[in-house]
Amino acid sequence: MKKILFLAVIFLTATLPTFAQSDTNSAFKTLIADVNTKLKSNQVNGVQITEAALTPELKRFEELIAAKKAAKSGDVAEVIYMEAMLYLQVLDNDEKGGALMTELKNNYGDTKYGKSAAKIAEKIAARAAAKKTQSALNQGMPFPDFSVTGLDGKRLSVSALKGKVVLVDFWATWCGPCRAELPNVVAVYKKHHQEGFEIIGVSLDGIRGRLESFLKENPDVSWPQFFEPSADGTTQNWSNSLATKYGVESIPFAILIGPDGKIIDKQLRGDDLETAVATALHKK
Repeated sequence: MKKILFLAVIFLTATLPTFAQSDTNSAFKTLIADVNTKLKSNQVNGVQITEAALTPELKRFEELIAAKKAAKSGDVAEVIYMEAMLYLQVLDNDEKGGALMTELKNNYGDTKYGKSAAKIAEKIAARAAAKKTQSALNQGMPFPDFSVTGLDGKRLSVSALKGKVVLVDFWATWCGPCRAELPNVVAVYKKHHQEGFEIIGVSLDGIRGRLESFLKENPDVSWPQFFEPSADGTTQNWSNSLATKYGVESIPFAILIGPDGKIIDKQLRGDDLETAVATALHKK
């Protein structure tokens, strides 16, 4: 289940802005309509849109921005914003979209688009940091450990389980794919726990009572859990400190660590998890 990073203009459902009539603003409305037409066509035909396919429209964005840039008005800020969202939401290009959001924040900060850009730029930076963190969690690398207090009040760390095979499992009771995978995790735990297999759950639930109720109703999920309440009292807590530390942006997400404290693999599920755990225990 993926984290939603941006809640902003979606091109396919965008409401065109209301401007005083001018050639530039008329051109902007036409441009947005043309982009939507191309996106809808690709969507209907099941074709992934690419930057190359949108080259003519992207060029028109730049021409519109250049035509009104000297004025630093709300009009040009909206054009920049829409181009940035096209890069971010449609083309999945954080680098170009982020650069445009930074320009908005720095040069048009007093407009509503500049204010929105500041918040989005922070999220882009956080996502970049998460990707960098994830890239360091490679096979054979030492696992960067943690030391936290679990749901039961006891300390949790991977180093405390040295010599055992450990699965650090990021999940949540509200996550459908997590719950679908849970029976498999339980089966592997029951089969190999006595041989030296341990699990540390990291719950991205935001409400303690919901997690505790779920664990009470599912006693086979008997391994320790780390939990932090959401700051705003919502059911989801993507700001969980361990999720942030390890760059977790979608769940279920799990890291399997060997007896030597080095990463065996990530995102193992189903039979792959069973095979990896059995192999690691056999090598002990």
